[in-house]
Amino acid sequence: MPQTKFQKLFFMLLTVMLSVTSFVIYNIAISRGGMSNEVFILALKQIPIEFAVAFPIQLLLGYRLSKKLTFRAVNPEKDKPITVILAITCGTICIMCPSMSFAATIIHDGLNSEFAANFLQKLVYNFPFAFFTQIFIIGPTVRMIFRNTLGRKSAA
Repeated sequence: MPQTKFQKLFFMLLTVMLSVTSFVIYNIAISRGGMSNEVFILALKQIPIEFAVAFPIQLLLGYRLSKKLTFRAVNPEKDKPITVILAITCGTICIMCPSMSFAATIIHDGLNSEFAANFLQKLVYNFPFAFFTQIFIIGPTVRMIFRNTLGRKSAA
């Protein structure tokens, strides 16, 4: 796992980049009724906007709150590394998924009379997607890139 500030920032940057990319594609596909080549073209326009929102949220809010939430449940000194990794992932999902679903609702639907319904729908769609992609795809991919790029064997 990342130890220095640079490593933490690099790890966070990779995670947010992969997360935003996957969520933008997923949400556009849902709104279009399925996957098509057009989804990827539309995603290219949307990814920079959502990244510009997601990275500061993760940097300023998500990282700190998810660590507080996580370390109430696990002890990195006593628990197995995989338990700590999964707990951090779940803590991050619990903070970032509602935050980004809220932000995406404002960006895409605006503040209107249907805001609560739109937000809840996005949250219901995004939460299971966040859980499975973070645990099985994004998390392992980011740890592999991190390990191979910075040569850290402790990235699990």
